[in-house]
Amino acid sequence: MTTERLSIFPLPGALLFPGLQLPLHIFEPRYRAMVSDALARDQRIAMIQPQTIEEGAPLYRIGCVGKIVDVETNDDGRYNLVLQGIARFRVLRELDVTTPFRQVEAELIPDDGEAALSAIERAGFEQEARKFAARQGYAVDWESVSKLDDAALINGVSQIAPFDIAAKQALLEANSLAARCELLIQLMQFFGRRDRDDGRVTLQ
Repeated sequence: MTTERLSIFPLPGALLFPGLQLPLHIFEPRYRAMVSDALARDQRIAMIQPQTIEEGAPLYRIGCVGKIVDVETNDDGRYNLVLQGIARFRVLRELDVTTPFRQVEAELIPDDGEAALSAIERAGFEQEARKFAARQGYAVDWESVSKLDDAALINGVSQIAPFDIAAKQALLEANSLAARCELLIQLMQFFGRRDRDDGRVTLQ
């Protein structure tokens, strides 16, 4: 097993999936230092969710490594950047470091880049997605959606869907595209119930 040392950005609610992009505005000094370090080395930052919002909170075990593909440095030292998802990773242990940002020892999880859904799986997902969008009042360009490949569609919806942190983490941890698709359908059915007064439901 090959392990890697990764600088992590534990940001609640912000998930990155392989093959997708995530725009970030970096303003805290410790994360500005992390970006500066990444730009000087391999341009990689590992996105992962903390289990709570407290400082130094335990981390979920699975995250996604991103490569900086676009960066803008402001005069005050802040960064606007775009991460491109490379691969999921599994945290083996957190490292004792002197840097202001946290680092972990991790192993990358290979994803099947050629993974595809069956025609029935794809049709079932699109049918449920149309129902969910209608219930939530979302305007969707379904013609463009139909042109996406399976991975871009499933991972893209997983990244932007208005689910809670636990649900989105479960999507990231799904071991295959088909499993992620099945879970996404279940979540759309669950969250689409709009049981609460404010129209939202939560798994937590």
